[in-house]
Amino acid sequence: MKLLYGVQGTGNGHISRARMLAKHFSEKNIDVQFLFSGRAADQYFDMEIFGDYQLRDGLSFATNKGSISAIQTLVQTKPLTFIRDVRKLDISSYDAIITDFEPVTAWAGRLRKKPVIGIGHQYAFGYPDVPQSGVDLRNRLIMKFFAPTQYRLGLHWDAFNANIAPPIINPAEIRQPCGSPAHIVVYLPFEDQQLVSAALATFPNQKFIQFAPQLPREERANISLRPTSLHDFKHNLCRAKGVICNAGFELISECLHMGIPALAKPVAGQSEQLGNAAALQQLGAATVMYDFSAQHIENWLANIPAPTAAHYPDVAAAICDWLLSGEWHDSSKLVSELWEQTGRPADMIAATG
Repeated sequence: MKLLYGVQGTGNGHISRARMLAKHFSEKNIDVQFLFSGRAADQYFDMEIFGDYQLRDGLSFATNKGSISAIQTLVQTKPLTFIRDVRKLDISSYDAIITDFEPVTAWAGRLRKKPVIGIGHQYAFGYPDVPQSGVDLRNRLIMKFFAPTQYRLGLHWDAFNANIAPPIINPAEIRQPCGSPAHIVVYLPFEDQQLVSAALATFPNQKFIQFAPQLPREERANISLRPTSLHDFKHNLCRAKGVICNAGFELISECLHMGIPALAKPVAGQSEQLGNAAALQQLGAATVMYDFSAQHIENWLANIPAPTAAHYPDVAAAICDWLLSGEWHDSSKLVSELWEQTGRPADMIAATG
């Protein structure tokens, strides 16, 4: 089997999922070509596992100070380039296309009638019981048509009365003893980093490690500034007292897996993150703040909860076997077996979620 795997590169969560699947594809000697879109070439990092991957401009949203910027999104969108990339992408040699909300590969497969399998968090939002607070008609249409698929496997923190699988995480990652002093990992890449640092500085007795792509490696009193990197981030995450982050899916999944308390701030106007915030509140899985402020952080620090680790199984390995089976039209057995491995069968989660 030869696969083309399209990955939305705007957020690191899509790439993290692809890393886990790439590991299992390699172990099974599956021929996979990866294609990434959504960010500049020099902004990708730690990509060795993907081999000779391809890049395209794709489509993505622009943000400004923690909110979706419609004007900047329109300015940076290149519709003619996107159409050209879809038309020129040669997919003739592939048996199937996998997309994690990547539009070039998804549309190329749809137009040429190749099997397109959507695997990712966004594909969980088509079910009625999945929390979608703040998701209007425009955002629902984007979810449906941005990266269309013939088959889909949605991922979420709960089954929500639907055929949804648990998150893809690295099951080998476990929470380590907190360092001294105990630190909080801060990853708010869509916020103004100067405002974030200023808010963190108001808590001189708490150690913070603030990550963002544009930050220098620097020490400032109680704050350690760090550019985003895979290994440094993971090392500090596993030893964190807590995490302050945007309401993206993958990082919070890792926190839930390891039992790390999280304070999540959704990007204003971003439908996925607004839905995630609603799900976190419904499940009681994390604390949510809809605007970034020192007051919200102070309230959270004063009473950080101690969630129970979810201990998700090796979802990527199971999905890899499911892909090889060719039974893409039916994922019910896969989903049921994965939730049973968490100790919370899907029917029980659906009833309590």
